[in-house]
Amino acid sequence: MLTKKQRELLILIHKRMQDGDVAPSFDEMRESLGLKSKSGIHRLITGLVERGYLERLPNRARALEVKRLPEGYSNEPNNAQSTAIAAATMETVPLYGRIAAGSPIEAIRDENGSVEIPPTMVSHGEHYALEVDGDSMIKAGINDGDTVIIKKADSANNGDIVVALVDGEEVTLKRLKRDGGKIILIPENDDYEEQVYNAEQVQIQGKLASLMRTYH
Repeated sequence: MLTKKQRELLILIHKRMQDGDVAPSFDEMRESLGLKSKSGIHRLITGLVERGYLERLPNRARALEVKRLPEGYSNEPNNAQSTAIAAATMETVPLYGRIAAGSPIEAIRDENGSVEIPPTMVSHGEHYALEVDGDSMIKAGINDGDTVIIKKADSANNGDIVVALVDGEEVTLKRLKRDGGKIILIPENDDYEEQVYNAEQVQIQGKLASLMRTYH
């Protein structure tokens, strides 16, 4: 069991060494703990070394290594703090509904909710989310029940995975290929066939930015 001062000193050294590899000076330790002399710091360090919490490293000034932390101490903020920090750093994108990763389904236009995602899942521009219905894109790692994050766009390159609006009323998630005046929507599942349309039949509504995996 550590004394209060030993615990305070150990945590002080640990926090300082997280920001660099040098422990605080004896004067800094003394001032932080409100002690009058350095001899008190020497005694605290000796006690921490004897108990296996600290190790003195040879041939280096102020060379200490934290071997273990006090029981019950954590570097992490408490759960309430963690939740608040996570919420403050999340992005909200509208959830438009379900999209077929098989045959096209009726176009989804109405927003019916939203999802919270880490900012690393989106880039510049507007984004929206869709729930995947079907298994035609499983070889691209997109499974039935996943939520895809789509960046709004009206154009895309060959090979991009896109949200394609077909004939103004059906929408699907497929890999895009242009061939002359045709647009080919390619599934990523050998059980499904490519869908070939005239260019004027297909409107690109977005490109895949990321996805959220759902485990059943």
